[in-house]
Amino acid sequence: MPGDERTQDFTFMRMALEEAARAPTIGEVPIAALIVQDSRVLAQAHNYRELWQDPTAHAEVIAIRAAAKTLGTWRLTDTTLYVTVEPCSMCIGAIILARVSRVVFGAWDQKAGACGSVFNIPAEPRLNHQVLVTGGVLDQECQSLVQTFFKELRTASPVTKLRSSQ
Repeated sequence: MPGDERTQDFTFMRMALEEAARAPTIGEVPIAALIVQDSRVLAQAHNYRELWQDPTAHAEVIAIRAAAKTLGTWRLTDTTLYVTVEPCSMCIGAIILARVSRVVFGAWDQKAGACGSVFNIPAEPRLNHQVLVTGGVLDQECQSLVQTFFKELRTASPVTKLRSSQ
């Protein structure tokens, strides 16, 4: 990987981590995504599944919708999507359909990851679009953010748990 690309990957993953850190303030799991084209952030989002009560409100899907709106097209060619946790099968499907060129993720997801952990959808040669994937960028920081969130949720008082589930 060229030095400039590696530097950009760390820079944008840190931005995704900052976005993810905002999610717990509204009771969301700290996962965030941003979409970049030519070093310009087109969109960024964190999860909204709990707040919106929408199972599709993953950070990647929300960021894809916002980037498409910004560009005025659903074809997100020549873009890179940065996400703090390995995309699930729904999200990598949306990424492929949106024609995102590259995905960079932080923490591996051994339960639902679809870019090498549980499944490896981007490696499927029969798909009509190929996405380059780089995993494990700032893995420890991304993993720690999610683990801390769930640890605090488990140790929260019953009243706090009730409020965060509403």
